[in-house]
Amino acid sequence: MKAVQYRTVGSAPEVVEVPVPEPGPGQVLLKVTAAGLCHSDLAVMSWPQEQFPYPLPMTLGHEGVGTVAGLGSGVTGVTEGDEVAVYGPWGCGLCRACAEGRENCCPRAAGLGIMPPGLGSPGALAEYMVVDSPRHLVALNGLDPAQAAPLTDAGLTPYHAIRASLPKLVPGSTAVVVGVGGLGHIAVQLLRALTPARVVALDVSKEKLELARAVGAHETLLSDGEAAARVRELTDGVGAEVVLDFVGAEATLAAAAASVAVAGDVTVVGIGGGTLAVGFGGGLPFEVSVCAPYWGSRRELIEVLELARQGLVSSHIETYSIEDAPLAYERLHSGEVGGRAVVLPHG
Repeated sequence: MKAVQYRTVGSAPEVVEVPVPEPGPGQVLLKVTAAGLCHSDLAVMSWPQEQFPYPLPMTLGHEGVGTVAGLGSGVTGVTEGDEVAVYGPWGCGLCRACAEGRENCCPRAAGLGIMPPGLGSPGALAEYMVVDSPRHLVALNGLDPAQAAPLTDAGLTPYHAIRASLPKLVPGSTAVVVGVGGLGHIAVQLLRALTPARVVALDVSKEKLELARAVGAHETLLSDGEAAARVRELTDGVGAEVVLDFVGAEATLAAAAASVAVAGDVTVVGIGGGTLAVGFGGGLPFEVSVCAPYWGSRRELIEVLELARQGLVSSHIETYSIEDAPLAYERLHSGEVGGRAVVLPHG
């Protein structure tokens, strides 16, 4: 089968031929119908040799959906032919966090060598993949695979972040979305679907600001040195109750700190390498909470997919063949992808 692998540190991903995997006891084989590409893939492929934590070669892709094609011994709950989405942040399945469906918070996974697909384990950018347990599958129930694949991360991660701030997103509040890319354009839709807040989108790209407006942003602002001041103007000097930074660079975090209201939330989702000083008198308004969320729970993925079925959330996608996956990564790296790039391994 064809697979997209990162094979050597510092090299571009390659399309290679590898054997179709066999599901072991308790595992599920999927025929992959769609796989999303993420900026975090690019971040992983930028790490130097001395910091690289995963075995190579590694099949990429942590956003995947597919059709159940085979079952290992002992598997129950799914049958061949089921169309499913893959829940990516795999945990041990036994600790308190996992028992609550919060495998993204599993404290034992790293120590046990459990890694997400595409981020240590073989991922979804292949014609077939093995999922370690049926508990990591969620039924599509009629959703289009190409639309659903990005929701497993680009939908789940902002949903998880926004849910934590829902008590502050009351009528008359303001939420700022910094960066309207793969995650940010879905975050705008989630804010509109879940809250009465005014949604303000910031980006350096006019095209992405147009996308933000198209998917529901009330206001769009260029993300420059004056952005925070304009947010203050829009909020009569109060600031935004919630700022979600999907870039995470020094400049955007500085703008987030300057935009947030007293007792507001700054949520750092992007992995742009910036840092935000937190401490009394450190520049943030009083009682601001700062969070760096990781993915989301299994329950939250079920809820995101249900929002998609109701037509409240959709992915703005560009589709590629598996042979063109390296090109898709190049376009993602250069900022040419509007929304999310999705690979269709079987055409």
